[in-house]
Amino acid sequence: MASTSFADVNAVLNRLNALLQDGAFADAANLAAGARLGFPMAAELARLHGIALMQLGRIREARMALVRAAELAPESVETQCSLASIALADGGADAAIERMRATLRRAPDHPAALQMLGTALMVATRYTEARDSFAQALQAMPQHPALCLDLANAELQLGHVEQAEARVRDALQIAPGSDTAHALLAQVLQVQGRSREAVDAWLQAERLDPRNAQYPCEAGRMLEGMGKLEAAADAFDRALRVDPNHLQALGRLVSLRRRLCDWRELDTLAQRLRQAAASGRAIVNPSALLSEDVEPAVQQRAARAWAATVEQRLAPLRRRLDFTHPRPPLDMPIRVGFVADGFNEHATGLLVVALLEALPGNPLELHLFATTPDDGGPTRRRLAAAARLHDVSTLKPAQVARRIHAAGIEILFDLNGYRGKDGAELMALRAAPLQVGWLACPGTSGAPWMDYLLADAVMLPDSLRVHVREKLLRLPRCCQPSDTTRIVRPAPARADCGLPAHGTVFACFNGSHKLNAASFGRMTKILQQVHDSVLWLCSGPEGADDRLREAAAAAGIAPERLVFMPRLPHLEYLARYNHADLCLDTLPCTAHATASDALWAGCPLLTCRGHGFAGRIAASLLHHLDMPELVCENEDAFIATAVLYGNDRDALDMLRLRLAMQRANNPLFDMQGFAADFRRMIKAISARYRSGRPAADLDG
Repeated sequence: MASTSFADVNAVLNRLNALLQDGAFADAANLAAGARLGFPMAAELARLHGIALMQLGRIREARMALVRAAELAPESVETQCSLASIALADGGADAAIERMRATLRRAPDHPAALQMLGTALMVATRYTEARDSFAQALQAMPQHPALCLDLANAELQLGHVEQAEARVRDALQIAPGSDTAHALLAQVLQVQGRSREAVDAWLQAERLDPRNAQYPCEAGRMLEGMGKLEAAADAFDRALRVDPNHLQALGRLVSLRRRLCDWRELDTLAQRLRQAAASGRAIVNPSALLSEDVEPAVQQRAARAWAATVEQRLAPLRRRLDFTHPRPPLDMPIRVGFVADGFNEHATGLLVVALLEALPGNPLELHLFATTPDDGGPTRRRLAAAARLHDVSTLKPAQVARRIHAAGIEILFDLNGYRGKDGAELMALRAAPLQVGWLACPGTSGAPWMDYLLADAVMLPDSLRVHVREKLLRLPRCCQPSDTTRIVRPAPARADCGLPAHGTVFACFNGSHKLNAASFGRMTKILQQVHDSVLWLCSGPEGADDRLREAAAAAGIAPERLVFMPRLPHLEYLARYNHADLCLDTLPCTAHATASDALWAGCPLLTCRGHGFAGRIAASLLHHLDMPELVCENEDAFIATAVLYGNDRDALDMLRLRLAMQRANNPLFDMQGFAADFRRMIKAISARYRSGRPAADLDG
């Protein structure tokens, strides 16, 4: 314990302030606790004790110390501000606001009180009032950089980006070495789409405070969004070196290493991520676990923990928006909304477009809320013709929520999940009375604001029901639709695709993040046993192809037996399946859209049935296509089946013929039938809601 042998209270206070300035909060708390025994009437000593305890997270003890400080010096604005901070830490923004308004009645225009009031108003999402409070405080202290930044943040939240940038640059004029100012500048620049400058600002903040892991982490997020994956991975790695428990950086680094096929230390990193998720205490984005081998119980635990953080952050804004949802009469049309980042030439748009074209009609009224800009492609035009399309790509979640609510949406389908650009913030605002998860994340959201999850009995059988928080809607068909209007064009010559003139062509066009060491190892074992065969892959980012060639060579496979297809327009990519003899799937995350692509193009797909949600989509497609022989139960069966077909051209030709017959006659690719099932499910959940009955599991 730090010594308390001081001759007078001022010496103690000086020492305490020095310890707090240095971040030695435990020493400060110990010093203050001992000193208060000798100076029980010292109000400032009690206040500083409370501040030290707050920094240590000992909120109950901090409150007691601050209440005593307020009793000893009721006129102290600083003590009232600290008590307001305690209220904010306890989730009591309204109590903090009332306390600071009362303080300002006793001490009008006090800048510290105005600043604390603004902070509380920000937490309550009352941004206009917060801005006014900060502006008033800044008039009294125009050279206070923290107030400039507070005002900038309020302007930013209000969407006043130019004013926000001006206030940040004011702060930098006063304090050019402020890492906090550079960090806020980065956020302002990011909103303006000035990504390169935003990265530079994050990196400057990191240089100024290399102990803050959030700065390289944010730089990494920006770099990843710009497609600079290796630089992003380096940034996340730096964040982890500063803070080994920074789970956001850990999750992003694991994901990027998978995308880059950079398997260095990946097993160790992934194991840390899985252990953190399994603990139930760590906050791990569930989307970071989709390519990880985790049990559904762990996925649910992570989803619940993540949803709780989103809920805590968004609850004040939701209360302020205060959406009401009067129940429509039973005979009123059902307004159905769909939210997606991918209403473009994107897997999501390509999956749903034909269904949405088949879906309209009594009693449905369809609305699409596109959270990314129009790419000018044909899918966007088709979607806009099939439903009323709202381009909300420039709006913040609260603004999008207001648009959805104003449109009177009764049932809102979330096609983004936690992988969307706003990470479920929009759905947490409850713009619609019924909210349904579909397609984006094949598993539970763990969120109280999601009412239903749309699935099917293969993807989500009864044995996995316990791991889903939402009520379950199960279609009588595979829950993943497909665009059945696509024409599979003839492929270019094999040589033009980089393929040899003869030999079996195994293909895997899944994203590189799914092609882990274990899946790739299975594929090399197949190549070893099927002579003259090649493995056709999608070209990966930034050196991924070379890393896979090295891994193949290490497994005894000539690197030239790997063929890489560049990124192509969708119909050109689809035509390449004419040259693929058999698609080899991955685990623990199987093919989703690419599985539909392969089967529609007439190429058989060999998969394994995973134990988690993300590992069962391909199995569902093949089950409903009535081709269960292509669903293997284990790795050995997968390898043996692939080798059998790879070495038997007649058997492979018969398999492709069987697929062609099934595709022509099977309901898997019947979008009119899918639309009828989908419409029936929508009507059922609407009828329950309109008649006042709670959400319930429904099997179609």
